[in-house]
Amino acid sequence: MNIVANGAQSFETGDGDAADEIARLEAQLDELADAMARCRKIGLISQIAIVAGSAWLLAVAIGVLGFDPIGLMAAISAVIGGTVMYGSNTTTSRQVDAAIKNAEAMREALIGSRES
Repeated sequence: MNIVANGAQSFETGDGDAADEIARLEAQLDELADAMARCRKIGLISQIAIVAGSAWLLAVAIGVLGFDPIGLMAAISAVIGGTVMYGSNTTTSRQVDAAIKNAEAMREALIGSRES
């Protein structure tokens, strides 16, 4: 496959036809869909960590739970770690989404060029 200077991929494959390129894009889309599913799971886990840590801190602050230094450190770590993980995962999710849109646009262009 030829790579154009601006980073876009051209549709001339040279050693294969458009059907092979479409099949490759379909496989790439499947991999990207799996990556997006992982991003959603990680996002949910990070949100749960933030909420659980915050709830623990609130419970200690209002006196529902007794003060425990290890529990306090774990709650603070959950809030900070969940926040960092959520932010990182959001960036990754946006990149995967952009790659999916790019691959779908290339696939549609190849299908349109085959039908012409």
